[in-house]
Amino acid sequence: MKLGAEHPLELELLDAPLGGEALGLIAGPCVLESLELGLRVAERMKAVAAALGMPYVFKASFDKANRTSLASFRGPGLEQGLAWLAEIRRQVGVPVLTDVHETHQVPAVAEVVDVLQIPAFLCRQTDLLAAAARSGRAVNIKKGQFLAPQDMAYAVAKVTDSGNDRLILTERGTTFGHRDLVVDFRGVQIMRATGWPVVFDATHSVQQPGGAGGASGGQREFVPMLARAAVAAGVDALFFEVHPCPGEALCDGPNMLALDEVEVVLRQAKLVREALAGAPGTQGE
Repeated sequence: MKLGAEHPLELELLDAPLGGEALGLIAGPCVLESLELGLRVAERMKAVAAALGMPYVFKASFDKANRTSLASFRGPGLEQGLAWLAEIRRQVGVPVLTDVHETHQVPAVAEVVDVLQIPAFLCRQTDLLAAAARSGRAVNIKKGQFLAPQDMAYAVAKVTDSGNDRLILTERGTTFGHRDLVVDFRGVQIMRATGWPVVFDATHSVQQPGGAGGASGGQREFVPMLARAAVAAGVDALFFEVHPCPGEALCDGPNMLALDEVEVVLRQAKLVREALAGAPGTQGE
């Protein structure tokens, strides 16, 4: 386990280094609804990130296995979803991240994407973490809504002890009573002390699980403020789920940002990072 590193490792994903000087961006729709939607979001986010000098990774799920209701939309499934992700990666030329929920999915997914994401609810699943690690791909572990940030060191050890040192850790809020989440930004520094880049998932942090009558609700109006606070706390990258029209999204609409709103939020976040650059006692030091 890598503890007490002065600065997180810089993780190279194509031309998108996370944990370096520039604030990174992971963004895309919650779930793949169509190839056309994925391409539209990826192309727009790549352009915005390039204009702001931010390394960019496209994110979307081929299956959302932890939906509130059996009737909820889950996505196109493994085969179709991977075909779309491969095409997005090829056409847009960006690294791609997606979730894996079961160990048997790992080999096929690892052939297509650059980062395997361990969902927050599964961050303690030893076999899944080990399988993802053995794939050789970078692994993004989302901190469980139920987990203390200090305990992410054990999830890290499951990956590193399985032979993989290409890690990202993601904060996405902590369960606070029923159907609500809060963010304790002390966790950013605690997780950075493990030695790996830390990402803040601003859109899942405003999610209200089960709060929309058999589906998740959300409070997207708080996303910009939380993103700025996370940058002030020293995160290496921001994570947003985005959609051209969140009100029509098939999954997580209430907490997603509209595609045309993201640039303003990122510009604000970049200003915070620039204001703190070089100041003693900031950026997680």
